[in-house]
This record gives sequence, C-alpha cells and structure tokens, in this order.
Amino acid sequence: MVDQDSIGLREAVSIGIGGMVGGGIFAVLGLAADLAKGGTPVAFLFAGAIALITSYSYAHLSKTYPDRGGTVRFVNEGFGKGIFSGGVNNLLWVSYIIMLSLYASAFGSYAPNLFSPTSNTGLDSHIYASVIILIATAINYYSIKVVGAIESYAVILKLIILLGFVGLGFYGLKNSAHLDQLNMHNWESPLTLVIAGMIIFVAYEGFELIANAAPDIRSPDKNIPRAYYIAVIFVIVLYLAIAVITVGSLAFPEISDAQDYVLAEAAKPLLGQTGFTIITIAALISTFSAINATLYGGSRVSYETAEDDELPHEFTSCLWGHPIGLLFTTVATLVLVNTLDLESISTAGSVGFLLIFAVVNMVGFRKAGDVEGTKIIPAVGAFACFAALAALLGHTFQTSKLNFIVAVAIVSVCFVLEFIYKRTERGKTEKA
Repeated sequence: MVDQDSIGLREAVSIGIGGMVGGGIFAVLGLAADLAKGGTPVAFLFAGAIALITSYSYAHLSKTYPDRGGTVRFVNEGFGKGIFSGGVNNLLWVSYIIMLSLYASAFGSYAPNLFSPTSNTGLDSHIYASVIILIATAINYYSIKVVGAIESYAVILKLIILLGFVGLGFYGLKNSAHLDQLNMHNWESPLTLVIAGMIIFVAYEGFELIANAAPDIRSPDKNIPRAYYIAVIFVIVLYLAIAVITVGSLAFPEISDAQDYVLAEAAKPLLGQTGFTIITIAALISTFSAINATLYGGSRVSYETAEDDELPHEFTSCLWGHPIGLLFTTVATLVLVNTLDLESISTAGSVGFLLIFAVVNMVGFRKAGDVEGTKIIPAVGAFACFAALAALLGHTFQTSKLNFIVAVAIVSVCFVLEFIYKRTERGKTEKA
C-alpha cells in the first residue's frame, strides 16, 4: 500500500526544478549577458556543470542520510558538530537570506515596469521589494498550507510561460538581426566566461532542496538520484535556451540598459509589449513564490542548526506558531535588499553556495565508502567549486573592493560567531 504522504519521482523532480527556477534566472541573466556577451550560454553551462557534479554527492548522501535537515545533516555527518560545521551551517542560513534579497531585488526591478512603467526609480524598486517580503512573511505566519499551494501553482505557471518563451523565441531567432552576436568572436575570454558563470551560479541554487524531502521519497535508492539528475539537467537545458534567445534577440547595448529586467525585454522583438508584460508577470510570480518558499526553508535551517547546538537554543523557540528564525530571516532580508545592489547580492550568494557545495562534495569524498559512491566525482566537484570560488573572488577584488569585502565579511562572520558561541557554551558548561 502506497503512503499517501510519500513523494514520487515526479514530485521530487518538481521540488528540484521549482527550487532552481525561482527568481534567480530573472535576477541574474542580465548580469551574465553584460559580462559574457555572446558567450552567455557557455557561462550558464559552466555553472550548470558544477551543479550537476555536486548533485552526485547530494544524491548519495540523501540516500544514506535521509533527513529533513538536508545539507545541515550532511555537513554534521562529514565533519562532526564543531565550529567548522556550525560555521558552514550558519552560512547556509545566511545564504538563504541572501537569496531572499536577490529574489526581492528582482521583484523590485520588474514590478515598476508593470505597475508604473513611466516612473521606474530606485525608490520604487526598494518599496516593491520590501512590501513583497512583508506580504510573504505574513503568508508564512498565516498558513504553511497556503505557502505550499502558492508554490505548487507557481511552478506550473512559470514553467508554462518560460517554455512558451523558449518555443516562440527560437521561432523568432531566424529573423533576428542580432543572431551573429552568439558567434565565438563575440565571446569574452574563457576566464571571463567562468567568472560570469560563477556570478550567476545562484540561478542553480535550489536543487539541494530535494535532500530535505528525502525521508518522504518513495523507492529512494532509485528515485532520489533520478530526481537530482533530471531536475538539474532540465534546468541546464532551459537556461541555455533562454540565454541563446536573449543574446540572439537583443543588441548588447539593449541588454546592458535593461540588465535588471532583460528577460522581459527579450520578449519584445517577437511579441511586442504583450510579450514584455507576460514575462514581467512570470517574473513577479516566480520571485514571489521563491520568496515565499525560501522564507520557510530559511527559518527551518535556523531551527535545525539550533537543535544541533550550532546556534543559540533560543532559535528553537517559536513565535506565533513558527520558529523565531522566520522573524530574524525577514528582518535581515529587509536590511540586505535595501542596502546592497543586485551584483553585490548575487556575488555574495554565489560565494556562499560555492563554499557550501564544496564542503558537501568533501563530505561525499570522505563518506564515499558509507554512501556506496566513488571518490572521484566528489573530488572533482570540490576542486571545481574551490577553483570557481577563487576565480570569482579574484575578479570581484579587481572590479569591486566593496563587493569583495561584503562577500568575505559575510563568510567570516558566520565562522567567528560560531567560534564565540562555542567558547561561551563551553565556559558555561565548565562553570556548571
């Protein structure tokens, strides 16, 4: 008899795809295209390759250690419950907050074009971004069932719109005057393409959410790996198609001018203002559903981390029936989205998840015998993540000292605070 609460392959794949195709592609496509030019699809391919390799470690760890804590559980299994693990898990929570800021920033960039196209000011963007965070928080406090329902319908709707965009976009490319922009002579250098891919790596964040659902997946030995690989490969192909259509439809100056809402602009050559409006609506739906789901996920990460004694136990307490981490997550997101620009947020998010995925690959390497996997793929994954992280930080240091300082400071604070917390707790235990 099948458990009615269990999750099949289709639902597991939907979790992975829904996690990735959230607000990321709408937020960072313009950044990638402005930096990589005609090589934008290659940049997305580089980022997707790292995500696919890392999904191997996640698949094997999810089968062996099925837990709703997901990444938190894997890090603790690999390195024990110490300062290092606590710092990484704290970084995971902070990275979710950064992703929330990215989604809200994207919402704030697209919304004025729909509601007040003649007055698209920075103030408008911040107001829209802040309001949507507060609305999503209210929904989370009101009902988790509503959160789930919104996500279920949003995933279907945004995929229908994006797949429609891809189908019509390829049809329209044959008449595009900008198709030659995809030629290799318009590509930036290989290093720049890698860096562009790493700046927009956050667009692939989300496949790891399958791990949180692992305890409920039917036939886990078969369905967990399939869910990861199908979801990641599908999104790689989708992003490559979107990148090809965008670069092939708009001149580079147009891409640069419409950087924050370039996907909507790319729909104009074929469908005019109607296409622009449809993609803008898709962006608003996607970013709102991503904010909704990530708020819940972020609060759960803080709760799980506190349960493992890697955050103060006060984070296991509840406010209005929900982990108090939900309130902290909301406040921190409001601060970030109103103080950092889109590139700063994207860079910080990519740095955080590249480091987290490197650590998960290291766990996959260390636990290869226990999870019945090979050591080679996790080793390649860890090396690729660290190499990409180094390239991204090097580029950021050269181009924006502020973005570099922000990214490094966020990572450092996560580990320093964990060190202080552990020493404080140890002192209390010794006195007792």
